[in-house]
Amino acid sequence: MSSQPCPAAAPTGAATRPARRIAVGAAALAVLLPGLGTSAAYATTPSATAGANLCASTRDPALAARLSADIAAARSGRESTVAVRLWDTEKQLSCADNADAHFDSASVVKVTIMGAVLRRAEEEHRFLHDAEVGDLKLMIIKSDNDAATRLWDGLGLDRLQAFLKLAKANDTVLDRDRHWGLTQITANDEMKVLAVFASSAANVITPSAKAYGLTLMSQVQGDQRWGTPYGAPAGIRVQVKNGWAPRATHGWRINSLGVFTSPGSNYRMAVLTEDNTTKAYGVETIQRIAEVVHRDLNPAGSTASTTPSASGPEETSDGSTPYTAK
Repeated sequence: MSSQPCPAAAPTGAATRPARRIAVGAAALAVLLPGLGTSAAYATTPSATAGANLCASTRDPALAARLSADIAAARSGRESTVAVRLWDTEKQLSCADNADAHFDSASVVKVTIMGAVLRRAEEEHRFLHDAEVGDLKLMIIKSDNDAATRLWDGLGLDRLQAFLKLAKANDTVLDRDRHWGLTQITANDEMKVLAVFASSAANVITPSAKAYGLTLMSQVQGDQRWGTPYGAPAGIRVQVKNGWAPRATHGWRINSLGVFTSPGSNYRMAVLTEDNTTKAYGVETIQRIAEVVHRDLNPAGSTASTTPSASGPEETSDGSTPYTAK
């Protein structure tokens, strides 16, 4: 048995919620991200295509206004259907656009699988087994699908649903037929999943388990470090998980989750897309948004020369979803 983290935590029950898809451009629902306190309430924000303010900040309204305009400009002219969610703890700044619309998860659901594995070990009052450690590393660092399937099957839908309930990710709909990449996610819920790992106030898993999960995300192999990390300044620790899969309808699903930390910074971002003609097109859409986010949140920072700008393996799927209908 491994000595990887997971002291005990109280178990919880499972819950389910029916699937729903919201039209592009619909107003995002007001949300309170768990573990961030009452000042983190998120305003209702229409799509960028409507030209509305996407961001709000209790500490720096001018920054919020500038970032709203810059995200809208970054999205302008793109064919991709996009959802964006951003939270900056230090600046008490949130951005939301189309954030309650559902998308196929592709491989970003692996962060949810990881959270459920860590939670299970805590509930069972044990450290991670060696097999769990091996599969978590393969699943997150290399995006290995066989490892993801073994962990998904070992958890079962009830335990996965229980984790989502604890994270308050109530709009996520797990696929019932073992196609975990077809799990229906929203940008709002993905931010709540990231908060499980990145928020000191969230208590779904222990601090040691949070640190372990973020460490794996910081070690994602180089050809998969595109998307939300693009433009992150030097000195920022980047933790990322991406998903990329084409389907017969709505083109490529290109999704990117990122957590960005330094002694003076703590922010996280979720960008979900579909209707991309190619993988590279979807990656570019996300990176246009990420670049302005990092620039506006870090005006004194220098862009890290090591931040990859390539789209990873050339137009190959992550293998997480069937191409045609189930």
